[in-house]
Amino acid sequence: MSELVTGEAVALELQPARLPSRALATLLDLTVAVVVYVGVSVALVLGTASLDDAAQVAVSIAAFLLVLVGGPIAVETLSHGRSLGKAACGLRVVRDDGGPIRFRHALVRGAIGVVEILLTGGVVACIASLVSARGRRVGDVFAGTLVVRERVPVARTGFVAPPPPWLAGRFSGLDLSAVPEGLWLAIRQYLGRMHQLDPQVGWTMAQRLAGDLVAHTGAPAPEGVPPAAYLAAVVQERQAREVRRASPALTAPSSTLYAPVPPAAPAHGPLPSAPAAAPTFAPPAAGGSVAPSPGSSGDGSSEQSAGRRSGTGFVPPA
Repeated sequence: MSELVTGEAVALELQPARLPSRALATLLDLTVAVVVYVGVSVALVLGTASLDDAAQVAVSIAAFLLVLVGGPIAVETLSHGRSLGKAACGLRVVRDDGGPIRFRHALVRGAIGVVEILLTGGVVACIASLVSARGRRVGDVFAGTLVVRERVPVARTGFVAPPPPWLAGRFSGLDLSAVPEGLWLAIRQYLGRMHQLDPQVGWTMAQRLAGDLVAHTGAPAPEGVPPAAYLAAVVQERQAREVRRASPALTAPSSTLYAPVPPAAPAHGPLPSAPAAAPTFAPPAAGGSVAPSPGSSGDGSSEQSAGRRSGTGFVPPA
């Protein structure tokens, strides 16, 4: 794994492509280029049969430069470092800082590739890749580029065992804001592989990681707690905090999640009688007398009729 530093001082871990994968990708690219070149040459021979020998040679040289030299340069420029062979092998050409290549990078790689790949049969490129620590050929060195692997297999991490029950929640007040991500990654890798290590080596690594963690948190580790158990408990506390931060609704008070439900009315039993409707009156007539509303009478018959017309449809017994 190669660590590259971008212009923004960000460290990138990229895996350089080695000679076998690069040779296979170059072979696929050359096969496609030669097939296209043969087709173009046949078409030019048929189209320039009436020209003299000097013109035919000039056309052949132009076809060679355009197809076998200009073609790969144009493809790498437009695809940002992914030719057909590199795409098939999961490779890409990038700059030394991890950024995408431009036309000048592809031009330098293609121009030098004519000498070290086409004219020498790839011998110079193979020797340069074997000598280089990152598998770079001469064209990569002059262009400031690097061929890296895009499809890197994901390494399986071991199962991180939970801490002992008597340590659960013991580090809830620990300040973990100053612990760097690199230390968290190292601790998780150790917890996932500690059963595969030699006991003495694993104990030494646990003590070292626990010391680094104590130095960043500022709180000493409890006495009598094994270093591996201490690391597992702190990792569990960090994961619990991340869960609470990501899903605050899961940790909300119960009073906000569950509102009291008022008791329901009984399904059976006598219903209270509807209140008697107040007598309504029509507007006063011109003579000043007040006339009762239609359907009402002077006695209590209006109250009884109102009770019968109640919205419940229930008439209480006399």
